[in-house]
Amino acid sequence: MNPMQSMIPKEIVTELDKYIVGQADAKRSVAIALRNRWRRRQVESPLREEIAPKNIIMIGPTGVGKTEIARRLATLAQSPFLKVEASKFTEVGYVGRDVESMVRDLVEIAINMVKDEQKERTQGLAEVNAEDRILDILLPPSPAHGEAAQQGPAGASSFIIQDSEQSVLPAAPSPDPVESSTREKFREMLRAGKLDDRELELDLVESRSTPMVEVMGVSGMEDMQSNLQDAFSKIFPKKKKKRKLKVPEALKGLIQEETERLVDMDKVMEEALHRTEQSGIIFLDEIDKIASRSSGGQGPEVSREGVQRDLLPIVEGSTVTTKHGMVKTDHILFIASGAFHMAKPSDLIPELQGRFPIRVELHSLGRDEFVRILTEPENALIKQYIALMATEGVELVFETESILELAELAVQVNEKTEEIGARRLHTVMERVLDELSFDASERGGERFVVTAAYVKEQLAGIVHDQDLSRYIL
Repeated sequence: MNPMQSMIPKEIVTELDKYIVGQADAKRSVAIALRNRWRRRQVESPLREEIAPKNIIMIGPTGVGKTEIARRLATLAQSPFLKVEASKFTEVGYVGRDVESMVRDLVEIAINMVKDEQKERTQGLAEVNAEDRILDILLPPSPAHGEAAQQGPAGASSFIIQDSEQSVLPAAPSPDPVESSTREKFREMLRAGKLDDRELELDLVESRSTPMVEVMGVSGMEDMQSNLQDAFSKIFPKKKKKRKLKVPEALKGLIQEETERLVDMDKVMEEALHRTEQSGIIFLDEIDKIASRSSGGQGPEVSREGVQRDLLPIVEGSTVTTKHGMVKTDHILFIASGAFHMAKPSDLIPELQGRFPIRVELHSLGRDEFVRILTEPENALIKQYIALMATEGVELVFETESILELAELAVQVNEKTEEIGARRLHTVMERVLDELSFDASERGGERFVVTAAYVKEQLAGIVHDQDLSRYIL
């Protein structure tokens, strides 16, 4: 088991604190949910199958960290993670996405994740195989060895063959020590880059040999496009094209070919389906947009409630058919979120409410939280801008007072206009550094200090202007 998947809740919260400021209740809830997955795996069957995940619904305004908490949690757990807006789905029979498509998308994500892991594990062997193919071109085997090697499949020299009288003969003699020594010298030269100027002619698989198929239609047609694409890929096999390349480019292409060849897709599919069922996470954003705000049965309210009823069996636990096999959703963790400005969580149908037993309220962010967001996380905005300006040779420095002023003005703009949380900091930072970003390429070697006075000067216009809509991202 991966050590990241066995972290205790306190360790999970500590990791989340590196990227997300505040929202301790939400972090605590997701940390417990992740730990419960580990606990469930320690329980013996058949009780293990009866333990269902406790789905979470996050309630809070936009820009306070709901999506980021779910995304970072999936990264920590190294689980397949899919973020999808609930408003993309419509009631069955209407134009829109089928709710089951999110499970199919999650399977594809899991397949890519497992495939990448296998590629990483076989990288060393793929590089050696690619080197051998390069050396075979640079140093073709001697005729005696070539004829002998052809007796075995794929030119293997270790196979035993039989003549017409059924007498057992060795397929090839032992390799020539001189030839082997020369080959190893060439391998060392290849690794040292001394052969980089040589040009080779070799056959490489074309990356695009399958015609693209696009299906435009109603709900439920997304999977048909993928199935047709797979069918055409079998009808039109991958073609090889003879190309002349320098040794580094040839080696790169051969490593890619060998990596693909070494990946066992049957094992990838099996592991991906298992990982989807046992550790998949689906983040349902904007779930408040499908909440019915009245008890009437007319207009868009019908469609909203229809989407909820379509989502219900997926969240409760059902079996979804994918092109890679059947997937049970019983143990997929669903995390829903919504601002719930116009609707309330109680406006969701009771059956769906019951499938999200854990409710967490996320709080709006104030000046102190904005200051921390600007400075503390590993991917803090100020750190990002300092790194960006450093690429132009400009040393960017923020005074402490300027950071406080940035946070204060961001809060003011949020209060006067729509509340968009920490996303407002992107607007404010871009506005403050607009002139520097434009002229940075001409200021190489300079030291630029951002003071509180400079921040006020740059933001004076938008703070006092009542019509701020054109400055909202």
